[in-house]
Amino acid sequence: MKPLNRREFLRLSAAAGAAAALPLAAPAPAFGQMPPAEGPVVWGGMTQNQLDAAYDQNFWDNDPPETGQRSTANGDVVRARYGEPERIQYGPSSFEFLDLYRTKVRHAPIMVFIHGGAWRAGSARGAAQNAEMFMLAGAHFIALDFVNVLQTTPPGDLMAMAAQVRRGVAWAYRNAHRFDGDRKQLFISGHSSGGHLGGCVMTTDWSTLGLPWDTVKGGVLISGMYELEPVALSARRLYVNFTPETVQELSAQRHLDRLRAPIVVAHGTKESPEFMRQSRDFVAAVRAVGKPVEYAIGTGYNHFEIPETMGNPYGVVGRPALALMDLPVTAEERHGRGKRHDDDDDDD
Repeated sequence: MKPLNRREFLRLSAAAGAAAALPLAAPAPAFGQMPPAEGPVVWGGMTQNQLDAAYDQNFWDNDPPETGQRSTANGDVVRARYGEPERIQYGPSSFEFLDLYRTKVRHAPIMVFIHGGAWRAGSARGAAQNAEMFMLAGAHFIALDFVNVLQTTPPGDLMAMAAQVRRGVAWAYRNAHRFDGDRKQLFISGHSSGGHLGGCVMTTDWSTLGLPWDTVKGGVLISGMYELEPVALSARRLYVNFTPETVQELSAQRHLDRLRAPIVVAHGTKESPEFMRQSRDFVAAVRAVGKPVEYAIGTGYNHFEIPETMGNPYGVVGRPALALMDLPVTAEERHGRGKRHDDDDDDD
């Protein structure tokens, strides 16, 4: 089978867009079962306790693997092999730092990763386990740290989180020359609440930051949320201030006119049915407006396992991520492609 490169990715994604009228296949049932209804229906046929469970991944993780321990152990191995990443401040606050893992390839593409944690936890350090694949494939890997909603002033400000993440991506574009990166090959990725923030990045009007409309060339969105209306009615409202402005501005599905680059949308089949629906509906909406998207479903993976596949070149997320960036999966591909983007030197 011929390896999938970015040209093929775009071609196949465009074909998928042409088939937008066809229904998306529903993923396999989630491992858990929705709790019995208690009280009146709040949204989408669900009562309050059901909606709360729908946005609580721990409820569906009935046989939790030790993904936290695995992430720490695998990240430690990466740091032991390549050294600690460069720690760089990208914004004015004490929260705005990034971890930079450099590849040895010159003028290399850049992947910026946005961690998850229900908007109230997580860190760049936890993303180390996925850095190695990109470094070896010939890309710099950047993991962002940013404020969470428990740390904002006032608390619960999701707009402040989104602003910092966008600032981190903008830093990578403006400063690519400092680490021999190719700013014309800048990509982003994110998982869970980081997938939501990644959707916000992909639908950013970059002119408001003084950057080109095509600042980001593609995105990998894993188990994210792209329409905040139901989320705002869930238990997450207890610590996130879902103002009407927040729901409107940070629902990526409402701003597909600003989606200017191809995306991969992925999730596992053992996640909350509501998280799977979010991805399924987002993919359908993107296809309906004729824009390129690949839908990657990880059979048998729960919410906490699926991001691990991003660090595997043959994984559910890793393979389409490399294809999106036009990076080699195999040695055969690597030797067959020669020097990348010889004519892509900056002209501004």
